[in-house]
Amino acid sequence: MSIIFRFKPVIARYTRSSAINVYKVRYSSTESNQSQGENEQYESDIKYKILSESLKFVPEKGWSKEAISAGAEVVGYPGITHGLFPRAGADLVNFFQTESNKKLVEQMKVYQKESELVPVPPVEFVEKAIQQKLLMIVPYKRRWPQAIAIMSLPPNVPTALASLLTLVDDICYYAGDRAVDFNWYARRIGIAGVYKASELYLIQDSSPGQLKTFEFLHRRLLEAVQIHDLICKKDSSSPGTKDSIVSAFVTARNILGLNWNR
Repeated sequence: MSIIFRFKPVIARYTRSSAINVYKVRYSSTESNQSQGENEQYESDIKYKILSESLKFVPEKGWSKEAISAGAEVVGYPGITHGLFPRAGADLVNFFQTESNKKLVEQMKVYQKESELVPVPPVEFVEKAIQQKLLMIVPYKRRWPQAIAIMSLPPNVPTALASLLTLVDDICYYAGDRAVDFNWYARRIGIAGVYKASELYLIQDSSPGQLKTFEFLHRRLLEAVQIHDLICKKDSSSPGTKDSIVSAFVTARNILGLNWNR
């Protein structure tokens, strides 16, 4: 008994010491993770400020590292800060697409509330949303062919496709599409095609207020609705057609790692 009693304080001291060390390790790890998170947020904020200012120089310098350098200098950083953006023009285009999609979502939330008071057909909602997205491109219209070319390069295609699919999904969602069948995929593929065609039409449109582009958009949407109705008719569409469309869309979504569970 006396031997056991002598060792108890030693064991107690060891236990307390171990607990303190474990606490220190955990605290140090938590502190390190918090510090890392703060650093990442700080860097993200800097990048946001630089890219926001860089967009102002796109009409003059294009989607380029020169535009990013100019934006960095406005914010108060040296021009060589463009090194933060290894993809240069692609990073700038992607920033614009991401931010314009966010702005469009906020506008569509307003449209959605308005349509609760005065119901609007889904196709009209979609048309209005695409018009707003196209109007966001207008200030950069002269340089937009360059943006399309940059995002068509193999390394940038996944980013461009992810942005497009996110755009059309947002539009369909706020237009009231809650389908969980084939229509979910068909509508999104149809709207993606209409949007890209209208985008290409826009860059060569010189009509006042982009009137011809909007007329083109209206016609393409009507055609898309007719094609959608045709495909969805059982007597004029084989299961293979629907399966192919669904498979293509799901494959693209999975490759890009997109998750649209709302």
